Amino acid sequence: MQLDTEFLRSHYASLSDGELLSLDRADLVEAAQRIFDEEVERRQLSSRPASRRPSGPNASRPMRPPAEEVDLDQQPDDDSAPGWLEDAAEVYSRYEAVGTTPAPEAVHARDVLEAAEIPCHLELYEEPQEDSAEMRFRWRVLVPGKFTHRAASVLDRDIFNEEFEAGWRTHLEMLSDSDLRLMEPEFAFCGLYDRIERVNRAYDEELERRRLKP
Repeated sequence: MQLDTEFLRSHYASLSDGELLSLDRADLVEAAQRIFDEEVERRQLSSRPASRRPSGPNASRPMRPPAEEVDLDQQPDDDSAPGWLEDAAEVYSRYEAVGTTPAPEAVHARDVLEAAEIPCHLELYEEPQEDSAEMRFRWRVLVPGKFTHRAASVLDRDIFNEEFEAGWRTHLEMLSDSDLRLMEPEFAFCGLYDRIERVNRAYDEELERRRLKP
């Protein structure tokens, strides 16, 4: 998968000045660096010098969410691995033939999560193959366990839904007029609509059970 430059340009443009400057340019691939520089220049901002970070497989740049959501004592004050890794969940991964440089797609996923103020960690996982002595390299993005659902939803919204929409549009264009009328979203995706209703109902009922205000 190639880096979606148009999406990345739009994503950087949507960030506040502080969020934009919080990105570590050194962690970005060349194409992303160019888009980053263009946005900084457009806003006439002074990009801070890139901090020195590990260039190895555990290079990461976790961003702290609001204090009431994450125990800041578990967040690192330097470039070491965050303290929440023992309870981490993988929300994105990308295989690479050679694991020397972070996969651009994995870096992009990390940037999307950090823009949503979800703490995350990018690391390289060496995966042995059953029938071979060789290793496969997988860059994976981890988040604290309690952020799993939110992180997955953010990735769906900001990355995967755009791809789904493009495929859906292509499918609709191929249908006849009569077939198109049968593909009304509420019926074509009845399971998805039902899931949304169930999610909202379960949440409202739990609030009521705890006697909490919405």
